[in-house]
Amino acid sequence: MAQFFLWYLLATFLGWLAFPLAFRLFPALADRGFSLARTFGLLVWGYAFWMMASLGIVQNDGGGLLLGLVVLAAVSGVGLVRKEKLKSLGEWIRSNWRVIVTVEILFFLAFAFLAFVRAGNPEIVGTEKPMELAFINAILHSPTFPPHDPWLSGYAISYYYFGYVMTAMLAKATGTLGSVAFNLMLALVFALSAVGAYGVLFNLLAAWRKNHPSPAQRRPLTGLPLIGPLFLLIVSNFEGFLQALHSLGLFWKFNADGTATSSFWTWLGILDLNQSPATPLGLMTTRGWWWGWRASRVVTDYNLANQHIEIIDEFPAFSYLLGDLHPHVLAMPFGLLAVGVALNLFLGGWKGETNLGFFRLPVRPMGLFFGALVLGGLAFLNTWDILIGFALLVGAYALMRTLESGWAWKRLEDVFALGVPLGLLAILLYLPFYAGFSSQAGGILPDLENPTRGVQLWIMFGPLFLAIIAYLIYLWRVEKRPAKWTLGFGLAAILVVLLWIFSWLIGLLAKLKMPDFVAGYLANQGFLSAALYFSAATLRRLSFIGGLLTLFVLFGAALAFLLKVGGGGQKTEMVEEKEEHPSPFVLHPTAFTLFLILLGALLVLAPEFVFLRDQFSNRMNTIFKFYYQAWLMWSLAAAFGVAVLLQDLRGAWNWVYRIGLALVLVMALVYPILGVLTKTNNFQIPSFNENLILARAAGDPHAWQTASQVWTLDGGAFFNQYNPDDMAAAAWLRTAPYGVIVEASKVDASYTEYSRISTYSGLPTVLGWPMHEGQWRGTYEPQGSRQDDIRRLYETSSWEEAQTVLSQYGIRYVCVGTLERNTYHLNESKFQRHLTPVYQQGQVVIYEVP
Repeated sequence: MAQFFLWYLLATFLGWLAFPLAFRLFPALADRGFSLARTFGLLVWGYAFWMMASLGIVQNDGGGLLLGLVVLAAVSGVGLVRKEKLKSLGEWIRSNWRVIVTVEILFFLAFAFLAFVRAGNPEIVGTEKPMELAFINAILHSPTFPPHDPWLSGYAISYYYFGYVMTAMLAKATGTLGSVAFNLMLALVFALSAVGAYGVLFNLLAAWRKNHPSPAQRRPLTGLPLIGPLFLLIVSNFEGFLQALHSLGLFWKFNADGTATSSFWTWLGILDLNQSPATPLGLMTTRGWWWGWRASRVVTDYNLANQHIEIIDEFPAFSYLLGDLHPHVLAMPFGLLAVGVALNLFLGGWKGETNLGFFRLPVRPMGLFFGALVLGGLAFLNTWDILIGFALLVGAYALMRTLESGWAWKRLEDVFALGVPLGLLAILLYLPFYAGFSSQAGGILPDLENPTRGVQLWIMFGPLFLAIIAYLIYLWRVEKRPAKWTLGFGLAAILVVLLWIFSWLIGLLAKLKMPDFVAGYLANQGFLSAALYFSAATLRRLSFIGGLLTLFVLFGAALAFLLKVGGGGQKTEMVEEKEEHPSPFVLHPTAFTLFLILLGALLVLAPEFVFLRDQFSNRMNTIFKFYYQAWLMWSLAAAFGVAVLLQDLRGAWNWVYRIGLALVLVMALVYPILGVLTKTNNFQIPSFNENLILARAAGDPHAWQTASQVWTLDGGAFFNQYNPDDMAAAAWLRTAPYGVIVEASKVDASYTEYSRISTYSGLPTVLGWPMHEGQWRGTYEPQGSRQDDIRRLYETSSWEEAQTVLSQYGIRYVCVGTLERNTYHLNESKFQRHLTPVYQQGQVVIYEVP
């Protein structure tokens, strides 16, 4: 409990410390960046500390953290030296107390809510949670930066690890154990995302109200923006609702022989849902978390030989229930910060010039620097996000220039004028990260045979689609001048055709460069020629055209509305209009919201034809990352649309809309409500993991021993419950002098208990999860012969041979526990004769090398 309040107070302190800087940086936003101040403060503090530590100016200790805070305070406070600036800030605070109080309450409640959920479900077990904890502990125990790789001794981390640096900073500043910081950081990211989404929607609605005469203007704008965090973090895809129907046996025909058939569930084609429901029928919450996991695997790919290919399509509510502190989750509040920066830029907040002598940039120097700081931070947090961040900032500026001067080829000059220096500065600011970063990404590959089925795309994004389409219909009805439908949909069609041609050109290039590989690929699917393959792939795309048509409509409609924007003087003319429904397209929030819809459509459209090459050689990761960002864009657009329609609709249409919205929300909230109950075992006892829940249900008395435990935020509690000797050894190593450890490893160690000592101690091990190391670095070459060397070390009877391995990797601590004894034909006598046992408890012994 104490750690919870320390984290809350520190995050709040960072927000208020950074707010004077945000106040100057976001002059065009109604809340002056207050809702984003915590995230912004964490970014600036994290960047200052990381950069100084990377350059050797400070150590990775409390002094370095304090100096980072001093830098933040100095940068934030420099603008308050002038009396009028301080007075302006004070006046804003006094006149906007409602917004301040709402944001503060929302932040505390969101932070407390997810911390409470995690306390009933705290385990760091399964998926990639051990990897994430290993990063946190490694950074906590790295004397200098770059931090050491916890699972490959002698190397620095080769991953986008900025979020883990921030986690370790907060942990070190508050004296929090890494396994507790894991869960507190997840709750903090949730809370920062909640107030970030609230702030973005608040600023959009405030700008919308300025030029939209409505009785709603007389009401304080504090409650309506709560729709933002609702749609971003709570609203889920329709799979949870379908799971409920499936588990209750709806749309199934049960036969006398015990079998069941259903054309509906077969047509959906979603794994598990196409199988008959378990009996006795009843809600799926009694059957463990597997039903919740399936919601992140809605899109289902099969190659032309009908072999299943796993696709990941996470959404925020799933991520927070799963409890995986992965980079895409850590980056979410900073993605919202980028949206806030783009909105401020779009509204003219950084108008001005940066004179470089030979070139004049179209924004003020402070805006350029902090825009690059945010953009580069996104790459360091989750490298995939730099694409959408760049598109947001540069696209928002180009759209602002379009509002002022109309569409013209000169807009391309605007894109380059801002985009080139912004991108270069974003890389330069984070150069130490790129110097040690390698990746598995290896270019672009075509997706020729796996279009996303329309029904599965609608299950995935249905709640957002319905809200956005309703908003687009509203715009069509109230706008006096028609949208440029022909041009908008014509350009959308051209884009789709070009992407299709491009994908086949990549395939043709692959055939020319790797003829044997392509021939083998075709043969494995039963095709003797490329022509037959082309026919089958094209036929499948046409058969599953629903998803592409949906994206075509969204993209074309948003583009048609945006293409009517432009022309100098339009903005002033609209401000003077007093008609009942003034044209919304020159009102900034409408154009910006359409821009978000357009970006989301591009993100989902791209993996229909191409994907980034990685070790999986399919579009799994591209869909995972792009769909996640599309959810962020579309949820904000959907929330804005809902807020506008709730204020603007009258009469029967108002009631029809509200009833429809209620039905959609009921279906979209089934997943988070039942998911929370499942993950926390109905808030009754700590539910450590799926296996534990099943063991309790089966009456295992050992499993019920955890019922006497108190709720905890310590993610290591489960590990300590069943591996107390290993946990005690890791705890001892956390306080021991720094050194490389060696423990059991194997080729398929990923997602298992292997590397448990390095994960919980923070000390580097010779080799952890080999597959993940290969993914992070794009090659297995750095691992060399480590796997075999570790086996030799444990199994050999020759001290000289063992000594060679110990010396080769600079090993200081040799760990011998139950896992080592079960993995190897252990020869421990050589250690007993030549090394000193510095720690022993139960089955675990740690030997120190002199």
